[in-house]
Amino acid sequence: IETSRETTERTQMINDLRELQFHSLEDAVAEVQSLLQTGYTQRGKWNLAQICRHLYLVQDPAIDGYPKWMLVYAPLWPSMRRLFLPRLLKGDSPQGIPTTPIFVPAENLEDVAEAESFAQSVTRFKSHEGRYHWHPGFGRLDPETLEKVYTTHAAHHLRFLEPCEL
Repeated sequence: IETSRETTERTQMINDLRELQFHSLEDAVAEVQSLLQTGYTQRGKWNLAQICRHLYLVQDPAIDGYPKWMLVYAPLWPSMRRLFLPRLLKGDSPQGIPTTPIFVPAENLEDVAEAESFAQSVTRFKSHEGRYHWHPGFGRLDPETLEKVYTTHAAHHLRFLEPCEL
């Protein structure tokens, strides 16, 4: 449990992060490639490899399907789409919500390998011609909205990595 001082410090650190917004998932892949080239300073708890792993762990189930136990949230979908989705799509991601354990990346990952896996996941997502599975927080979304959810999610995490000056 955080103390009020820890909460204040975390809020200030988050407010000091760089602004980041992507128009497409390919833009997120380009940012990852740029961070591989320039190097980065980690300002959060995950490095580039961990962020990339987290992003594709969350993204791939749009094609493969999320675990059925996540349907427990289905009764909340109408409220979540109405109240939370517009806020999320504007880049106003909530802070401090614990990540579901199945989406938490391991610690001993390699940046280059995970960046490549993320790029492959994006290619797979973008070339998918079938119907996407329901999102655990919002239910069934059209492809454009789903991509916007994932680009916003990528920007939220990648802003914790500050590019090094060349």
